[in-house]
Amino acid sequence: MSAVLAAPRARRREGLRALVWLSPWLVGFAVFFAYPLVATVYFSFHRYDLFTLEFIGLDNYRYLLTDERALISIGNTLWLVAFMVPAQLLFSLGLAQLVTRLKAGAGFFRTVFYLPSLIPTVAGTVSFVFLLNPATGPVNQFLELVGITGPDWFGDSDWSKPSLTLLGLWGAGNTMVIFLAALLDVPKHLYEAAALDGAGAWRQFRSITLPTISPVLMFSAVTGVIYALQYFTQAMIAARVASGSTDSPGSAFVPGYPEMSTLTLPQWLFHAGFRDYSMGYACVLALLLFAASMAFTLILLRRFRAFDREVS
Repeated sequence: MSAVLAAPRARRREGLRALVWLSPWLVGFAVFFAYPLVATVYFSFHRYDLFTLEFIGLDNYRYLLTDERALISIGNTLWLVAFMVPAQLLFSLGLAQLVTRLKAGAGFFRTVFYLPSLIPTVAGTVSFVFLLNPATGPVNQFLELVGITGPDWFGDSDWSKPSLTLLGLWGAGNTMVIFLAALLDVPKHLYEAAALDGAGAWRQFRSITLPTISPVLMFSAVTGVIYALQYFTQAMIAARVASGSTDSPGSAFVPGYPEMSTLTLPQWLFHAGFRDYSMGYACVLALLLFAASMAFTLILLRRFRAFDREVS
């Protein structure tokens, strides 16, 4: 009888012990995720300017459907997800493959490729904009030497987002190092066996390299998409430098130069909340950003699982 009564008490003690060990995570989750999320949903139904709070129902959500700049920022952000993220992944993977195949100087080139990612974001963006300056930048001057008229990189709405993509490729050293570690971890005997069976370089890459590094590729893709959805600093700084705008007294810089082509959703969220003091509407934009991040993450996880089943 005593053994029967002792069993539930032991389970309760185990449960309490587990709860104690989990309590730091539970407190952090409640304070830094659950509460901010609930508060964001609550404020999204209100007109809130940090001083007054007025319930307005779905008006903020309706305004989102008619806010031209919000729709433009969504389009620009999706462009970055669709083009910049795949370009960064392919470029980083290509660099990593190149370094692994070098017979000499691999350490030197690895360092050279990684160095740009160590430059502070603001300093790197300012430097890159000056490098692509259409009048005095060395890039356009070099293009002129070979008979090519360089574009107005950050001053032309058709070239501004590709220029941001080039900026992303320039600083892709972090992702390159991650891919490099994954490639060096692929068992060499698999390549040797495939070569004996007559498999070419593409077949080896498709059947050995990709399946082996697919977890790293999935991680890089997910983090890259989340990073693109939160793209803020580089686009803001590049637009400011290219337009010659300053934060002088009385000035009000509107992000997106030129012609709203570099306006991203996080920039418009910041502008709505901290420039226009429309915190309720900013909460709607934040919820949209959160929903997009969750949706893209789930889609990528499904696609990579399907790919793993195909190659297994």
